[in-house]
Amino acid sequence: MEVSTIIFIIFLTSGVGLLLFFVIKSVVSPKKIEGIQRLLKQGKTASAIKLAKTLIQKDPQDYLARYWLGRAYLKDGKSELALMELKYVDQHAVFDENLSELDFRNEIAPLYVKFNQPEEALKQFLLLTKLNPRDAENYFQAAKIYETKSKYEQALNFYAKTVKLNRRHVQAHAAMGLLLFRAKQIAEAKKEIDLAISLSPETFSTYYYLGKILKENKDYPGAVKAFEKAGRDSEFRQKSLIECGTCYMAGNSIDNAINCFERAIASQKDADKNETLFARYFLAACYEKTRKIEKAIEQWELIYSRNKTFRDVAAKLSQYKDLQANDSLKEYLTSSEEGFTKMCQKACTSLNLEAQQVQMLKWGCQIIATDAKNSDWRSVRKQTYILKFFRETEPVEDFIIRKTLDEQKSQNCSKAYVLSSSGFTRTAQAAAENRPCELIGKEQLEKILDKTSR
Repeated sequence: MEVSTIIFIIFLTSGVGLLLFFVIKSVVSPKKIEGIQRLLKQGKTASAIKLAKTLIQKDPQDYLARYWLGRAYLKDGKSELALMELKYVDQHAVFDENLSELDFRNEIAPLYVKFNQPEEALKQFLLLTKLNPRDAENYFQAAKIYETKSKYEQALNFYAKTVKLNRRHVQAHAAMGLLLFRAKQIAEAKKEIDLAISLSPETFSTYYYLGKILKENKDYPGAVKAFEKAGRDSEFRQKSLIECGTCYMAGNSIDNAINCFERAIASQKDADKNETLFARYFLAACYEKTRKIEKAIEQWELIYSRNKTFRDVAAKLSQYKDLQANDSLKEYLTSSEEGFTKMCQKACTSLNLEAQQVQMLKWGCQIIATDAKNSDWRSVRKQTYILKFFRETEPVEDFIIRKTLDEQKSQNCSKAYVLSSSGFTRTAQAAAENRPCELIGKEQLEKILDKTSR
């Protein structure tokens, strides 16, 4: 037999073998995929996962096996693992009769929402509006993401598309109402909210948006009633409790506010959820306002352990870090009104002054004093002084200094002292410069308090 003939036979055999390999693979692989599907239908999730993993181990690029592994993980309640697999599918899949792009994107989009990846979720919902332009829900979900990103014009546009496709979409009408209200389109806003409530009075989420409008309009009692109704919807329960709490804070009903924030925290098992962190943040603000600083610090530390860049939590912890080391400052910030005024009177002696009139105010304590040697101030009114002791959380502003100077002048005081545990703004320091007003910040105040506590 000629060599050329042998070579031809070898190539022909190899070609046939390769062709048979692909034919067998094309036949066997779908059957194995069907096996995963069958196991899932039978509720044998663990077996389906095992089979899918076996296929992927043989061929890591088998996106169909990865897709069904993701579906199996979803059925098994392992959403994070499911998202990992579906991400791979999104990058490598060829959508055809074996894998519907519409079904796939309907599955992956909610997962991106669940795991707080709004940019990726938005991409998916926008694609879904192209794949299925008659489905109002995709426009609604895109609108919600635009709203959270403060892109209100796009959000309003997509809410409008939602209600155009589904005029009975209650949540879209309510959300539009809130955005229109913020845009100062009051009549249109009320129309949308009223329509949403009339369409479905038992859709309690609608009352959340009504509450937001009433709150922004400073109708706090009305807002609280609306949020209480909204709280009947499990999806809006935590948000509604937080909003109720902030309404009570605005009305200076701190005990009610604390109760709302504590309930909001208890209502959600996910400690990392953004709303839970906000509930803790506002709860800490209530504790700080009522001088329960140690409880406030406990909340700030919990927030910081979850998110180190959350609002001004790091600054708050830094501001109060000296409390553990300095008992005098801690007492200054946390003591009762009676204890605080006594501390302030003692602090006067460190400045060689003697308190004559003491007045407790919401921001701290104000004292009219004389030189210690002129204790009989009614008969000898040569030198009097006005002292203001602040224990607010924010630095003292310049307008306070100007007001203090006006009071110092009107009361014929020789000098004013302003003492603050939070320091002073630059403009406040400038306002006091070259004027009869001495500013005493945190470090100097600590020394005064230490001296008088001995």
